[in-house]
Amino acid sequence: MKRFSVKYLLLFTIISLALIAAGCGKSDKSEKVTIGISKIVSHPALDGVEKGIQDELKDQGFTNLTFDLQNANGEISTAASIAQKFKADQVKIAVGIATPTSQALKNTLKDSVVIYSAVTDPVDAGLVKSITAGEKNITGVSDMTPVKDQIAFLKKIKDIKRLGHIYASHEANAVTLAKMAKKACDELGIEFVESTVTNSSEVKQAAQTIAGRVDAFYLSTDNTVISAISAVVDVAKANKLPIMSADPSSAEKFDVLAAWGFDYYKMGRATGKLIARILNGEKPENIPTVFMTEPSDVDLLLNLDVAKKLGITIPEKLISQASRIVKDGKMTKK
Repeated sequence: MKRFSVKYLLLFTIISLALIAAGCGKSDKSEKVTIGISKIVSHPALDGVEKGIQDELKDQGFTNLTFDLQNANGEISTAASIAQKFKADQVKIAVGIATPTSQALKNTLKDSVVIYSAVTDPVDAGLVKSITAGEKNITGVSDMTPVKDQIAFLKKIKDIKRLGHIYASHEANAVTLAKMAKKACDELGIEFVESTVTNSSEVKQAAQTIAGRVDAFYLSTDNTVISAISAVVDVAKANKLPIMSADPSSAEKFDVLAAWGFDYYKMGRATGKLIARILNGEKPENIPTVFMTEPSDVDLLLNLDVAKKLGITIPEKLISQASRIVKDGKMTKK
């Protein structure tokens, strides 16, 4: 009888230890957890990422999360200060929306998990060594955009010879995309005319500097420039130039001819799913960079009202590819 009791006591102990081990690293969905979110600047796309993260985690049943939402207002020094704040507050997970804030978080936080989102090239930005795996305490979501396809689409709408591109020289993602845009133009037989800025207040002057030498503007997912997109639109209107943007979110409110890019709210939801995996026990180093690859993740907006003002007729074949169309002041989804 004694041997029987010891045998089952040992078995019970082994099973209990196994269950405890299986639960290690997992977060009780009602556990109080602070998640810090630092975005480089406020504009519709990045605001959409922020909202998507919160909605996804709420829908996944995490009921007791606290979000510390911070905006660097385009200042690298402010991004560094936010990272220091998160370190002092000992946030469990810190999310950097855009490259500069993600870099600041990685450089400062050693004991918290860092998640990057809306980062074009996480390898070039020094966040991870490879997109095929995360690293200790860091992984994330990329918004690498199809630059050549966007410019080629614009060329189908209007046979442009010279393309103007404004970008922030201090943003790693913007520099990467500018190089891609130049390469695409070289391959498409288009002269690439660039103008750089260091902050959003310089965007209008940068656009004015090259407006007389180009046939159109191309705007990438450059946060500094997109946050001042109204300035580019003003210059484009004055010079009767079309704009192709990689940010459909901003194009909803401004007179951009065409915008082809990601639904950044969905990118936020994808980021929220990634955070949930980590809260549920997965290690960041085992999670490769997430890319938005579903057809539903991509949004093509065409503004036929802008086309009419510019005297441009967009072929029906191209209109049929759009997921959203603006006509007579109204936006319709297909």
